[in-house]
Amino acid sequence: MANRDILAIGASAGGFDALRFLANKFPKDFPASVLVVIHLPSQFPSELDAILTKAGPLPASFAKDGETMKRGHVYLAPRERHLLVDGDRLQWGAGPRENNTRPAIDPLLRSAALCCGARAVGAVLTGTQGDGASGLQALKACGGVTVVQDPSDAAFPEMPATALNLAKPDHVVALAAMPALFDKLARSPAGAARPVPGEIKYEVEIARSGRATMTDMDRIGRRSVLACPDCHGVMWEIDDDNLVRYRCHVGHAYTAELMGVALEENLSRALGSALRALEERVSLAERLGEQARAQGRAHVQQSWLEKRQEFAKEAQVIRDAIRRIDELAVAAGKAR
Repeated sequence: MANRDILAIGASAGGFDALRFLANKFPKDFPASVLVVIHLPSQFPSELDAILTKAGPLPASFAKDGETMKRGHVYLAPRERHLLVDGDRLQWGAGPRENNTRPAIDPLLRSAALCCGARAVGAVLTGTQGDGASGLQALKACGGVTVVQDPSDAAFPEMPATALNLAKPDHVVALAAMPALFDKLARSPAGAARPVPGEIKYEVEIARSGRATMTDMDRIGRRSVLACPDCHGVMWEIDDDNLVRYRCHVGHAYTAELMGVALEENLSRALGSALRALEERVSLAERLGEQARAQGRAHVQQSWLEKRQEFAKEAQVIRDAIRRIDELAVAAGKAR
């Protein structure tokens, strides 16, 4: 009888230490392939594969496109590519960022749900924001077992707390209890196969190929009034039970919470551009006024002086708005 031979793990902030702990605790005969997505800076090379290999008995490597999985091996998502699983093979996904990151956790978990949900275990560890919640929902719907680190035990509780509240996982445990739980689940029989919802197939294909169409998006969501923070295209609102997400037809995807953060960032950039333009107009009006004074054109000088004062007032309004947004962001961070 087949066992649950795929363990898909997602982590973000604080995930380095959590993964090293898990690597140290895996048994030598762990009967599953371990697939890991962790949000790491893309501009720097990572030695996480060597670190995890040294930390425990299982070899670790960055996944190669088309590679056949082996049990008792840790496969890490490469930089700037989604990690996907298709049967017994790994794939690199060329799709756009999801939740403002690539690789993202949700595509890995959805691909595990699509190909082999009944054989899979999915886990979300420490991190910020909400990547992983939608993927856990998809995996659970397709017969997979879902695990979330207890938020009170996580170095950064926001990501596991979001997954706990929205995905209703099968197990919520502290990091210290995960090795024994993973070993027990991996040695348990695979579950019964379940039909895969069409929207999961479509979203895995977006992560794989980067191709999406408005017609297909109309099938899985409804058009919203929001514009994509990345490409400024139309966004579709997708309801996953109590989890609201947004995706554009290019493929960029956000949870509702991350959508709010991205729109705030866009607003800050727009206000910064407006402030720069107004300050440049103040400077130009001042220069033209000086030029008019030197030419003995007092009435022209007065006109530019009035415009300078008007531009300066407008710039102060924008400056006050930026300061208020910064104060609200600080207050929101303290509240979390």
